[in-house]
Amino acid sequence: MTSIELPESLYKRIETRIKDGKFASVSDYVSFVLREKLVTEEETPESHFTKEEEEKIKDRLKALGYL
Repeated sequence: MTSIELPESLYKRIETRIKDGKFASVSDYVSFVLREKLVTEEETPESHFTKEEEEKIKDRLKALGYL
């Protein structure tokens, strides 16, 4: 395990949020949220093309009869 620093205001907001008992500590909550965020980012492929490039690709595929 390692430690990270959080602004006190954020820490207090998390403390308030976890009072329902779903998480044993602020650390548990932060770990859960970060894991969820990482999974979401890993499952959602980022486009390596700009919107303009995507439009050009779509136009080319249409011209070739694929779309």
